[in-house]
Formats: sequence, C-alpha cells, structure tokens
Amino acid sequence: MRRLLLLVSTIIFVDALLFTTLTPLVPEYVDEFDLSKSGAGLLVGAYGAGALFGGIPGGLAAARWGPKRAVIGGLLLLAFASFAFAFAGTAVTLGLARFVQGVSSTATWAGALSWISIEAPRERRGEALGTTFGVAVFGAVIGPVFGGVAKAAGIELSFAVVGVVVLVLAGLAALGGSSRRQAVTFDGLTRALRDSRYVGGLWLNTLPAILFGVLLVLTPLALDDAGWGAFAIAFVFFSAGLVEVVLNPLLGRFSDRVGRLAPIRVSLVASAVVAAALAAASGAAAIAVLVCCASISFGSLYTPSMSLASHRAEAVGLAQGLAFGVVNTAWAFGELIGPTVGGALAEAAGDPAPYLVGASLCLLTFAATYRVAGRMRPHEA
Repeated sequence: MRRLLLLVSTIIFVDALLFTTLTPLVPEYVDEFDLSKSGAGLLVGAYGAGALFGGIPGGLAAARWGPKRAVIGGLLLLAFASFAFAFAGTAVTLGLARFVQGVSSTATWAGALSWISIEAPRERRGEALGTTFGVAVFGAVIGPVFGGVAKAAGIELSFAVVGVVVLVLAGLAALGGSSRRQAVTFDGLTRALRDSRYVGGLWLNTLPAILFGVLLVLTPLALDDAGWGAFAIAFVFFSAGLVEVVLNPLLGRFSDRVGRLAPIRVSLVASAVVAAALAAASGAAAIAVLVCCASISFGSLYTPSMSLASHRAEAVGLAQGLAFGVVNTAWAFGELIGPTVGGALAEAAGDPAPYLVGASLCLLTFAATYRVAGRMRPHEA
C-alpha cells in the first residue's frame, strides 16, 4: 500500500504542478497576446473545460478498464499536452494545450483516486485520500514557482522536460501492481445522483474550484499591476500552499474519526470571510496575505468532500472510478465557471463582484448543511 501511495502521489504531484504553472505567466500572456480579463479567464478556464469534457469518460475508463490503465492513458495524453504547451505560439494553441491537459487530468485523477480508494482499508480511506491530495497541493504550490523558473529558463525547454518526466512516470505506472476493476452499472450512478450527501460532495468540489478559479485570474493581475514580477507572484502562491500540504492529511484523518460535516462547516465559514476580505482588499501586501488564507480555507473543502463522495458511492453501489469521474466533472465545472464568469464579471462590475458572489455561495452552502444533516443519523455526519 505504501508503494502504491508513493506512486500515485508522485503522479498527482506532477499533474497538479502543471495545473498551476500558468499562474505567474498569466500577466505575460495577457501582454503578449493582448488579452482582456475575459480573455485571461478563458485561457485559465481552458483546463477546466477539458476536464469537464473528459470527466465522465475518464471515470468510465477507470472503472471499466481498471485504475492502472486509466492512469497510464492519462499520463500519455498529459505528455502530449506538455509538448504542445512548450511550443504553442498563439493564444488559441496555448488554450488548446491547456484543454488537452484538462482532459488528461480527468483520467489520471479518476484512476489514481479510485486506485487508492479500492486498495486502502475503509477506515483509513479519508487519511489515504488526504495524503494524496496533500501531495497534489504541494504540486500545485510548486507549480507557480516552476512557472517563474520556466519564464527565466525558457518555456520550450522547461515544458519539454516535463513531458519527458511524465513519460517516465507512465512507464513506472505500467510496472506497478495490478489494480482491480469494478462493475459499471448506471443504476449505481442513478442512485448516487439521488443521494443528497453524494450530490453534496459533488457541490463541495465545485465550490472551491469556482473560488480558486476567480483567485487565479484576478490576484496575479492585481499583483502585476502593483509592480510585482513573476517570481514574486509565484512566491505568494508557494507560501500559500505550504500549510495546506500538511493540513490535508490531518483533515482526512480528522474526518475519518468525527465525520465530514464539522470540517466542511468550518471551511465554509472561513471561505466566506476570506472571499469577502478579498473583495475589500486594495493593497498588494493585503492581497498576498489573503491569498495565503484563501489557499487554506478554500482548499480545506476538498479532502472531506472527496471522502464523503467516496463513502456515499460505496454505500449506493457506484464504482469508485466512475464516482471520481463524476467528482472530476463537478470540479471541472467549477474550474471552468470560476475564471471565465469571474473574469467577465470583474471586467463588467469590478474585482470585488466575483469575490462577493463566492462568499454568498459559501454562506448558502453552510446553511444547506443543516438541512441535509437533519435527515442524517448521528454516525453518518
């Protein structure tokens, strides 16, 4: 189990690194391709569009062919996307490369997370998922730093090297232990989508993706306007994720012991407060501090919500691969809506507007947890 956890975590680390690498490069691409905030939002959101397109197919692949094959297929596609990103010369080709990265990510994540969920003991599943996601967060933390390095060393060389590394990981995954397949029945999916707690787990993956999507578009531009360079912006996001790396395994273990409801509620309230503070912030230093707070509060929603979705899928008879494919689709929807709609709203009504919408969504979700909890037995929370 430890070897599997190490392999899966390494793969997820690289995938997450590529997801956030674009963050410090956004201002440069805005200047190079003469993009508006809406255009920047479309560029950032292309990844989410790809993940939305590939979410269900990636989950089906993980369930029908086994998590291992899904991971290998996702990595091969990710390597292709990395090479395409390295040599993209226009905003359109860059966006298409990001789109393919998103598609590949769905197969990789659905395979990796279902692989862990199937092999880990049920009573330690939250901890295992939290550990994997904590490593993913570390990849997301390193991503902006890598973006800053890539700008200095050369985009083509940097992303070509990443493509080679991804191919090596695909080879290691092929040499890894076999993974169990699960029967795929759409009756299980129907039951899951009728289960309020599984649907709640989906929404709790969509919501932080929306919040992060807005954050990843607006804060780099705000810091760039204040005169901060790519490395300074990268350092902000690097610092923001360090605590989250340690926090996710602890959250997973905590949710295994006390249930998922309590950490979810705390995260929702904290996220609402941070989003409202971002709406009011004006100075670069204040924005940088709030990015760190946002990384912790927004990110702490993921581990308990994924654990909730996994447990409810098992309870209703939904294959873990397909369950995480649907989770990926829910996340991708938020990752698409956050930067695209958030960027357009900021351009039309000012930067505070999308943050205030995000804070409102957090408070409405917090209120909804009490309605759902009222129909649950105490041990189910």
